[in-house]
Amino acid sequence: MTTPDAPPAPVQLSWSGMTHPGRFRANNEDAFLALTFDANEVRFLGKTGQSTLDQGNFVFAVSDGMGGAKAGEFASRKAVDKITRMMPRTFRLAAGGLSSGIGDAMVEVFEHVHAELNSLGRIYGECAGMGATLSMVCLSPGWMHFAHIGDSRIYYLPRGGPMQQVTTDHSYVGWLRKQGKINEREARYHPRKSALDQALGAGHQFMDPQLGAVGCQSGDRFLLCTDGVVDGLWDARIEEYLGLPHAEVPLAARIVEKAVEESGRDNSTAIVIEIL
Repeated sequence: MTTPDAPPAPVQLSWSGMTHPGRFRANNEDAFLALTFDANEVRFLGKTGQSTLDQGNFVFAVSDGMGGAKAGEFASRKAVDKITRMMPRTFRLAAGGLSSGIGDAMVEVFEHVHAELNSLGRIYGECAGMGATLSMVCLSPGWMHFAHIGDSRIYYLPRGGPMQQVTTDHSYVGWLRKQGKINEREARYHPRKSALDQALGAGHQFMDPQLGAVGCQSGDRFLLCTDGVVDGLWDARIEEYLGLPHAEVPLAARIVEKAVEESGRDNSTAIVIEIL
């Protein structure tokens, strides 16, 4: 029996992650990351799992690389590796876990990835134009903080719905969609849908990641995914799969498999997180 003085129960979360090269590409230029860290260590999480938020800080990210040969594969891996190396230190230096501190820590990671990819692109010919998208979340009790650049996406399915896309694609088509000038179907078939206005590296001089936070409670779910998932599944179908009950096949795997089945023209990656 809970007494008035008893501490609140730890907030629990579960996650699953999946990536697939698709049906037509030899390389997988996507990467995803799931890790937890505290003041002493960083631990990589498995593709599926469950834990409590009092065990440390939880970070999840997806990245889609771009560039010739295997440069895109290298770029996305560089992005998630930089998170692993930097996030614990920058988070410890942030203002006691306050919202602004978490945002500052995320921006610092993005700035370092951006500078490093551009530097490698200038030095090595095979890396010219190399870049990556990055969508990243940091979970704390009651909040999902995020930072985002490019056209990978973060979706939020509150308990009871409806699903919301919390990130905006950094492209002209993404801007048109946000302004309500075109609908989902028009955006999907727009000839400039893959032309990014912002990315990490890729020769861009400036970058301005989208930052935000979403209050969350038990039963809420989040999806981080690359554009291969969006190419295969309409938003209504993503919401349908994201809202399915737990089964033997993890939700991230189900979403990726369905996206590859429907399209498979691009690499597809998804992470599903649920607040329990």
